[in-house]
Amino acid sequence: MTSAFAKANVQPMTIWNRISKALSALAKGESLSDVLERLRTPPERSVAFTIAVIALGAKMAKADGLVTRDEVAAFREVFQIAREDEPQAARVFNMARQDVAGFEEYAYRIKKLFGDREHGFCDLMEGLFHVAVADGQYHEAEDVFLARVAEILGMSNVEFRAIRARYVPNAKPDPYDVLGVMPNASKSDIRQAWRKLVRETHPDSMIARGVPEEAIRLAEKRMIDINRAWDQINEAA
Repeated sequence: MTSAFAKANVQPMTIWNRISKALSALAKGESLSDVLERLRTPPERSVAFTIAVIALGAKMAKADGLVTRDEVAAFREVFQIAREDEPQAARVFNMARQDVAGFEEYAYRIKKLFGDREHGFCDLMEGLFHVAVADGQYHEAEDVFLARVAEILGMSNVEFRAIRARYVPNAKPDPYDVLGVMPNASKSDIRQAWRKLVRETHPDSMIARGVPEEAIRLAEKRMIDINRAWDQINEAA
């Protein structure tokens, strides 16, 4: 029988422990994108989410030709990477950069993994936007890259614009774009859209759809921007 003392001292597996375990199971000739095929159900989906953001982020870094310190720091912000976990994050990043598979293959694998869970795609895109604008610029190559990923994932133009409006630097976001509504929408419809976004941004909702606890910081900026957009529309009414 396991003693209470032993139980109390069992350390839970972090997301990085689980990623390490997933990568160690790679068979000869398999790629990082192959790992995603095996991570279909919770709690493995949170591992897939983390791998997907890092892998697509690595492909995006290749798209604009630069990997800046700011972008590396952005990964740490999104996933709160502890010093001892940095080797695992670096391993995923480097595997994705060296993988012959293109970013579209990764995007299609992720689409298959998450199915029609559109909120999971929004979470993923937010992680990528966070990394893209970390250096204070939003490059044309990054916009083309992210638009294509969103298209593969089946996101609507409205959803894509809503995320981009909140992240593109040096541009005042349109509050209607942020809430994903038309300017001529009724006050009731706008309020409903705002409340829906607030519910979806709650940490419990994000964890339930596969976002690891390590990445919940993504919700902080989203909630601020959503509430600010709602306030701006109310003030202008």
